[in-house]
Amino acid sequence: MTKADIVDVIAQGTGLTKLETQAVIDGFLATVSYALKKGERVELRGFGNFRTVKRKARIARNPVTKEPVEVPERLAAVFRPSKELNKYINKELKEDLEFEQE
Repeated sequence: MTKADIVDVIAQGTGLTKLETQAVIDGFLATVSYALKKGERVELRGFGNFRTVKRKARIARNPVTKEPVEVPERLAAVFRPSKELNKYINKELKEDLEFEQE
């Protein structure tokens, strides 16, 4: 599902225009990005948490030349789903698996 698909679904469900929905989604994403850049944790109850983690510097290999390449220390954004989201996802999967077994 792309951002355009999300805009379409939300616009249909809320009665907002696609342009208004696009502005809301862009604002939400910009707010989350800015909070992560400042090192803050973003918590969406019932959905999950976004936060940043520090990745250590390391030596990697160029897959083509096999030469070592130094990868510097960096921050990475990570997402941890909530228990409710995991339960919802796995419930659907469990129902599908039970249907296939019958």
